[in-house]
Amino acid sequence: MAKVIPFKGVLYDPRKVDADSVTAPPYDIITPEYREVLYKKSPYNIVRIDFGKEEDGDNEDKNRYTRASGFLSEWTSQGILVNDDGPAFFCYEIAYEINGEHKKATGFLGAVRIEELGSGKIHPHEMTYSKPKSDRLNILRHCQANTSPIFSLYSSKERRASSILEETVGNAPFLVARNGDGFTHRLWRISDRVSIEAIREEMSDKDIFIADGHHRYETALRFKKEMEEKGLLKTGDEPYNYALMFLANMEDDGLTLLPTHRIVEIDSDIHPKEVLGTYFDIQKIEADGLSGKQARQELFKVLRGRMHSFGMFLTNSNTWYVLTFKGGKPEIELPGCLRNLDVTMLHKVIFERLLNIEHYEYEMDPDVAVERARKGSFEAVFFLNPTKLTDVKEVALAGERMPPKSTYFYPKLLTGMVIYRF
Repeated sequence: MAKVIPFKGVLYDPRKVDADSVTAPPYDIITPEYREVLYKKSPYNIVRIDFGKEEDGDNEDKNRYTRASGFLSEWTSQGILVNDDGPAFFCYEIAYEINGEHKKATGFLGAVRIEELGSGKIHPHEMTYSKPKSDRLNILRHCQANTSPIFSLYSSKERRASSILEETVGNAPFLVARNGDGFTHRLWRISDRVSIEAIREEMSDKDIFIADGHHRYETALRFKKEMEEKGLLKTGDEPYNYALMFLANMEDDGLTLLPTHRIVEIDSDIHPKEVLGTYFDIQKIEADGLSGKQARQELFKVLRGRMHSFGMFLTNSNTWYVLTFKGGKPEIELPGCLRNLDVTMLHKVIFERLLNIEHYEYEMDPDVAVERARKGSFEAVFFLNPTKLTDVKEVALAGERMPPKSTYFYPKLLTGMVIYRF
C-alpha cells in the first residue's frame, strides 16, 4: 500500500524574507540567464542550494554541491530557514491564468515511502535521462534533503483530502509567493490529528502517478539504496526512505496539461509534404496577410481536439500545415496504450519511418519554437495537442513509459516553499 505521512518541514521565515525573492522555478526550466536573475533577487534564494552556479577553481572538495550544503546549514543557523515544530501536511494552491482563463490548482505536500517503480503503488509514465539524475543525486548526498517536490497525481472520487484542502484555503496562509508569470502560490500547514489521519487513510490504497519529477524520484530511490548499503537501514522508516511529493487529485479541476513541441532537422533530399502524404491528409493554413503569431493561432484552432493530428511549420517556405492521419493501422510494434498516443505516432511514423529524423530539440512555447527554428539549422517545427490525463494513468498502470517530454504539467511548483530535510 502507499504510505504517505506528514513531516517536519523546513520553511523560510516570512518575517525575515520576502517569499517572492527566495523561491524559484524547478531547476530543469531555469536558463543560465534566469539563474543570474534569481541570484540577484536575494542572497537567500533557494536556487543557490537547488541549482547553484559553478565557479572558477571548483574541485572535488569545493563546488556547487558543497556550497549548497553550506547555505542550507548557514541559513538555518541564521533563522532564515526554520524547522517546523511538529509533523504536518502542507496545503499548496496555485492561482494562475492560461489562455485567458483563471484557474486554481490545489494539492498537498507530504512524504511518500519510496518503493521500486512498477512493484507497488507508485508509477512513472515517462523515460528519463541519466545526466539530470547524477546532478540530483549530488544534491541529496551533500544536503541530506529534498529541496524541491515531485509533482504527483492520484485519483479519489470520494475526495476526502480534497475536502480538507477546500476548507484549509479559507484560512490565512503561512507563506505567499508570486512568480515571474504573476501566478500566486500559497502554503498552509495541516497539523491537526483528525485531518492528518483522514488524509493518510485515504491515500493508503491509492495509486500514485509521477507527473513531473521522474529524475528526482529515481534519484531518491538510488540514494535510499546507498544508505542501505552503508548499513543505515534500521527500521525502514528513516527519513531517506521517503521523498517529498506534491499530490493532486485527478478528479479535481485545476491542472492543465500542455504539449512540448519538436524542432527538427530534415535531410535536404527529403520533401516532407510528398513523403507525409502517404499516411496523412495535409491541410495548408492560408496565412496571406497574417502575422506569424496569427498564423499559429489559426493552425491551433484547426488542430485543437483532432486525434492523431499535428501542426507543421516549414522554415524554408514559411508555410503552415495540419497533418491528419488517414486511418488504418500504422503498424507500430508497441502496447496499445502507447501505440495510440500522438507523441508515439509523431516519433515512430513521422520521424523514424517517413522523414528519417535523427536530430530534434524540445520547446514548450510555440512562438519560441518557431523563432529557434528560424535562427538555427532547422527545417521544421512539429506541434502537438496535449496528452490526456487518462492516457498518463493508462500508460503508468500498464507499466509502460512514454517518450521523454510527452507531457508538460502546468503550472509548475515553486522550489523553496517547503524543504524535507533528513
